[in-house]
Amino acid sequence: MVMSFRRCAALVLIGAGLMIVAALPAHAIEVTRVQGPESGVEAWLVEDHTNPLVTVEFAFDGGAALDPEGKAGLAHLASGLFDEGAGDLDSQAFQQRLADLAINLRFDADRDTFKGTLSTLTETLDEAATLLRLALTEPRFESEAVERIREQVLAGLRYHETDPDHIARDEWYASVFPDHPYGRPVDGTPESIAALTRADLQAFARRHLVRDRLMIGVAGDITPERLSALVDTVFGALPETSDLPAVADATPRTDGHTVVIDRAIPQSVAVYGHGGLARSDPDWYAAYVVNYILGGGGFSSRLMEEVRAKRGLAYSVYSYLIPLNHAALWIGGVATGNARVAESLDLIAAEWRRMAEQGPTTEELADAKTYLTGAWPLRFSSSDAIARILVAMQDADLPPSYLTERNSLIEAVTLDDARRVAARLLDPEALTTVVVGQPEGVTATAN
Repeated sequence: MVMSFRRCAALVLIGAGLMIVAALPAHAIEVTRVQGPESGVEAWLVEDHTNPLVTVEFAFDGGAALDPEGKAGLAHLASGLFDEGAGDLDSQAFQQRLADLAINLRFDADRDTFKGTLSTLTETLDEAATLLRLALTEPRFESEAVERIREQVLAGLRYHETDPDHIARDEWYASVFPDHPYGRPVDGTPESIAALTRADLQAFARRHLVRDRLMIGVAGDITPERLSALVDTVFGALPETSDLPAVADATPRTDGHTVVIDRAIPQSVAVYGHGGLARSDPDWYAAYVVNYILGGGGFSSRLMEEVRAKRGLAYSVYSYLIPLNHAALWIGGVATGNARVAESLDLIAAEWRRMAEQGPTTEELADAKTYLTGAWPLRFSSSDAIARILVAMQDADLPPSYLTERNSLIEAVTLDDARRVAARLLDPEALTTVVVGQPEGVTATAN
């Protein structure tokens, strides 16, 4: 089939996310709150008519953490099936329609949310909205599609069984959340995926896709008036509420224990961490700056300087904050040769301790704030990125004004703030570590 120039151009634009506001600073981006007149569903919009593209990002609160007991991976499997046929269109017809109109529709699941993205040219927006509505309200979950996607998931799990990064990460979560859904693998297990049924998928759609759990961010060539009608068209038929249980808040069990998983590989992979900070905590911005200095700043970070630059122990070493909806984490990772794992982990703990005891220097703080504020506008490089940020803001209960206020919040972090927060949160004795490989000099401890 010969592809038309228009469709080819559309695929290129949508595939790239289309850089629509690369020249605009964050303070020039205006967020409009739009409400469906009939459904009452709200969407946040950044309007830009520079190019004929619209991206709709949406998320439902409650992801893999709400997979029923014994059905780990349900949200993950479901995410591969909502675009595999809906309404009167079977899988092939639905996918062909998306392809013919250069519409990009995808779904995904993480621990806290089930989410999706729709990207389309303005001229095909109405049909794209119809297809999305069908996917959300009338998914077919036909046997052929379910078994095909199930086999893809199982193939991924078989690969994960040999991937040390994945093994380390899953084991770390299982170790620190032994009695909480966060400890289950988001992708499920071969046994749980094999046991999932069409009825499970139908129940997932019925219980998860409800309006009172919904967050929507939209960016691109659409007016508030048109978005208002689209919100009702796409999301208005969803149920208002469901009987999903609440996910309990959790405190990670980070008591400094070490888990070693033996794998015959020349380089070990380690994941380490302890409790972090809720996104709503007033100290969040100070912690964010401290983490950049400690391990979040790439080659500017202390961990990279000590472990890689000075000693050549690892290609990459890092740390980051994870404010889950029901737990907070400060974790990191490193990969290095088996003979040098113990040395690397000792250096990481030493830097953790040094930051806790001394905090950052005046120069480090200034450099971190300069980078973090200067890089902020780069987050708004595409319609996809902007729509995603709008949903993340809603998920974190941040106001639309956050876009213009964020850099001032970073700038307001003082040296005293950074040192106080480092002392408050960083505890090298609590670093719980999972190592996959055959690390010399690293001993597993009871947990």
